[in-house]
Amino acid sequence: MGRVFLALALLILLGGCGAPAPAPAPPPPPEPEEVPAPPPSPEPEPYAITDPTEEREGHVPWTGVVEHLFFHPVIAYPELAFDGDSQESGLDDYMFTAGEYEKILRSVCEKGYILVDINSVWREEEGEDGPRMVRNTLYLPEGKKPLVLSFDDVNYYPYMLENGFTHKLIIGEDLKIASRGLDPAGNEVVSRDLDAVPILDKFVEEHPDFSPFGAKGCLSLTGYEGILGYRTQTTTTGWDDVKEAARQKEREAVRPVIEELKRTGWTFGSHTWGHIRLGDGNMTRIQADTERWLDEVGSLVGETKILFYPHGERPDGNDWTLTGPAFQYLQGQGFRVFCSVGVESFSFIKKDICAVICDRLHPDGTTLRRHRDQYLQFYDAKDIIDLDARPEREVLWPEE
Repeated sequence: MGRVFLALALLILLGGCGAPAPAPAPPPPPEPEEVPAPPPSPEPEPYAITDPTEEREGHVPWTGVVEHLFFHPVIAYPELAFDGDSQESGLDDYMFTAGEYEKILRSVCEKGYILVDINSVWREEEGEDGPRMVRNTLYLPEGKKPLVLSFDDVNYYPYMLENGFTHKLIIGEDLKIASRGLDPAGNEVVSRDLDAVPILDKFVEEHPDFSPFGAKGCLSLTGYEGILGYRTQTTTTGWDDVKEAARQKEREAVRPVIEELKRTGWTFGSHTWGHIRLGDGNMTRIQADTERWLDEVGSLVGETKILFYPHGERPDGNDWTLTGPAFQYLQGQGFRVFCSVGVESFSFIKKDICAVICDRLHPDGTTLRRHRDQYLQFYDAKDIIDLDARPEREVLWPEE
């Protein structure tokens, strides 16, 4: 019996001192999940701008009148503009609603007009007596007529923000120019259907034959409330580092908007910094204002040869036969095309100085109500005016 217990003990002892059983192999690591590649960053759609002065097959020379229409910013929300306050009458006189403006675009397109850049109509040329402006020959698709569009006060002044206009131009998520503003309930709205600039952009996308050279319009800018809805201006009192830092932030924010506008056929002109009257010949004020425009606005939008007279008022009171000190000074600052307002698209190349003076027509509430016959080549006011949205005021159309 003793031998049996000894054998069992020996077996137990030998089993306890033996090598441990190998550990099970760890499971293989899981296959890494496939992470989808991030979507490519959106890129702006390509946009072509060509020169209408180049001869092309199927294009014919145009030597007739180049029509020129100008607009103020359009009203996005008529219920805010025409609400009976002190601004209502002026807005009815000088502005269009967004819907009226779009109907005008459709009408001029249907009547055979196509957009050309105002900068392509004339050029500066060296002559025997020095540089002079010369009218270019435009080569247009057969059956088409040239049209220049310009837009005054694309600055989004505070009074506009309270009266149914959009607040600024931005680059939307689709990388296209859009407007930002508030609807009547105070909700922020980003849209391409409420502002003159993106409305025209969309119209050209849908009707590329309306702009075969890629031209859109010329934006006429003051500077005293910034540009394009960005507060890039200075003030003469109470300026400090905090305000300057805010201004610089606004300047940086507007730069990509300017570049996208330029890339897609928009150009810029001066409307003076302070929307000043040029007819009184106050040279101290004119020089200070011009320097300020070049510093605060020209430094952002670049050089321009286009000057749009505020109030349509001509320098020195008469730029037809007089080339006075104010006109000479402005021409010396690089301006070559000087635009007033009139009853026809008139232009005249001055003989004594390198400059062109011209008039442009002004579609607005006043001409819709009172001068239907003068605009029939472009549109019929009866088809354009929104009498349901506008105040109840007299319409003076001749009886048919």
